[in-house]
Amino acid sequence: MKTVLITGCSSGYGLATAQRFHAEGWNVVATMRTPRDEVLAPGERLTVLPLDVTDPASISAAVAAGGPIDVLVNNAGIGAVGAFEATPMSLTRELFDTNTFGVMAMTQAVVPQMRQRRSGVVVNVTSSVTLAAMPLTAVYTASKMAVEGFTAALALELEFFGVHAKLVEPGYGPSTRFAVNGSERMDGLIPEAYAAFAEPVFASFANPGPVTTAEDVADAVLRAATDTSGQLRFPAGADAVALAASA
Repeated sequence: MKTVLITGCSSGYGLATAQRFHAEGWNVVATMRTPRDEVLAPGERLTVLPLDVTDPASISAAVAAGGPIDVLVNNAGIGAVGAFEATPMSLTRELFDTNTFGVMAMTQAVVPQMRQRRSGVVVNVTSSVTLAAMPLTAVYTASKMAVEGFTAALALELEFFGVHAKLVEPGYGPSTRFAVNGSERMDGLIPEAYAAFAEPVFASFANPGPVTTAEDVADAVLRAATDTSGQLRFPAGADAVALAASA
């Protein structure tokens, strides 16, 4: 029985991904900063562990407790929406610490065991903003674009050892906690000079057309984790699939 370790399982994409792998018969190690039974309770083939991807000690403890890991899903992420010139560097670093350096740190912690076994898959969840630019998301986009480049190069680096790296690119998921948290980080990030520009942008967020569900992402992550074709990128959701086709 294979084991998958998934970060960011407290809601949204991570929670749905943990549930999907578990339903498919996998041994699931679901991680989140503060485990809560009402969100996801441990059970047969389901281990729930605390994990902060910005904390090296937390990473080491979770990886050790998770046992041999066949698939690592780097899903944990945070968002922010606002004009770049008004975005404090402290917030920029916060996004990169979780979205980019957290992915790298988790990968570095898990890859040695995969390399030694000469098998394993690292699945990094990014965003459709890497397929088509979106205004007022410059810092978030940069953090995810960095993961795209990292993963593409990593895939070439690990192929020799029988280990694979994949990308899942979700579209816009307005029902996820990510969208809410991104909105919470907007305080002071839309200066008066940007108000007229931002108004239609936020209107488009409110009426986005096709969107991505958590189940769409879970399906894409499972496909990526079990893919044997060498495919690198897996867009998730109708909007992301359309963007990928037109890119």
